[in-house]
Amino acid sequence: MRKILDIARRASASEPERRQRFVYETDDERATVASALRALNERSPLLDADGVPAEPIRWECSCLQKKCGACAMVIDGVPRLACDVRLAQLRREVVRVDPLRKFPLVADLMVDRSAVFARLNELQTWLDEQVELPQRRSEVAYEGSRCLQCGCCLEVCPNFAVEGGFGGMAAMVPLSRLLAEATPADRKRLARAYRAGVYGGCGTSLACRNICPAGIDISGLMARSNAAAVWRRW
Repeated sequence: MRKILDIARRASASEPERRQRFVYETDDERATVASALRALNERSPLLDADGVPAEPIRWECSCLQKKCGACAMVIDGVPRLACDVRLAQLRREVVRVDPLRKFPLVADLMVDRSAVFARLNELQTWLDEQVELPQRRSEVAYEGSRCLQCGCCLEVCPNFAVEGGFGGMAAMVPLSRLLAEATPADRKRLARAYRAGVYGGCGTSLACRNICPAGIDISGLMARSNAAAVWRRW
């Protein structure tokens, strides 16, 4: 299998973007975009498709098992996890790889997603009291716990901006979990946070509905959370 990775390159956000292509060949049908990026960076020297020496490709990875969300990037126009995209599944020989565009660029495919976690802190997405989760709410809580905070849903959201107050689905999902678990006192505080940071800014375009790498039921969680936090149907 032969693929050409067409990668967006910038040493910093202040530099103009350029594109650089790299040839990657493998017999492994399970090879992913992440494994290709790792293999390219292991080359010494690293040469692009024209034989020109290139700097190592800067990107983030951690678990490489679709559990941490660190390797989120835009692959052929779709925000996905690099460790979850098999090259054999991509029809074209040339694979376009870009960083997430909604977040400040660090370098190449690496972005600063700290705004996501800052927003969760602003919304106080935690419980002040210890609780025992009722069995009837465990399914909602589990679904909400699977969020990777990767930012893929925010990348496609027309209402999310780093500078804005809307937390997007990256805030809705953990809040849905907490709303299911919370005591009445915590639930009122979390409901206020949900109305201010999620419900008030969502245009219900549902562009995020089918983009989640973890396969979270965004529509179902949103319906339950709206019922709990907005319509007060606990």
